Amino acid sequence: MSPQPNRGKSSLFFGSIPTSQKQRDYLNKGTIKYLLFLGSLVISITNLYPVAAHQVEVAADVGATLHIEPNDNPSAGEPSQAWFALTRRGGRRIPLSQCNCQLAVYAKPYAAGEPPLVEPQLEPVAAEGYKGIPGAEVVFPKPGIYELQLNGKPVSGARFKPFKLKFEVTVAGGSTDNSRNRQDVNGDLGEGQSQKLPPWAIALPILGFIGILFVVLQSMRGSGE
Repeated sequence: MSPQPNRGKSSLFFGSIPTSQKQRDYLNKGTIKYLLFLGSLVISITNLYPVAAHQVEVAADVGATLHIEPNDNPSAGEPSQAWFALTRRGGRRIPLSQCNCQLAVYAKPYAAGEPPLVEPQLEPVAAEGYKGIPGAEVVFPKPGIYELQLNGKPVSGARFKPFKLKFEVTVAGGSTDNSRNRQDVNGDLGEGQSQKLPPWAIALPILGFIGILFVVLQSMRGSGE
């Protein structure tokens, strides 16, 4: 019986390694391409990982996009600028001058008929290419889950149906209360809210796997010399 060839350390991961130089080169090129693919995957995950996205709600023939400065991450006790990009069906924008709009802020949960915490005065603002859209400064009293209700009716000459839009907003702790970040007023996560892993927690396992493949690739090159 002929002696079994020494497969080397790389056989622990890939089994029998081709012995010809052409086959080794082909396998090396395939591994490099795979490493590049995984690297691009890590980049795409960290880039696409949701930094809080604008909220969009639709009622009747009106849609609205809510954005809250800064970065859709309001903090308790600090002024936050909220604005609503209103559009009617077909994509035509609705400025505040064409809408009799009111904004109400509620702390969740709340009972039916309960008065809002505050009703900020809406003013026309310009933001992200929009002009004259409804906006208001809001100060959330403490960390928690809030609901912003925007009600509107068309002024004389405007053509859209009356609407009521509801937006849920998570408010983090202020500068003195960061430990309660993204918690509700009772200190527990709000119902229906899920904790999201930070980008590094997603990227680390992939980077670790890339590192293992890199070591294997180096071992393969060493065994082929």
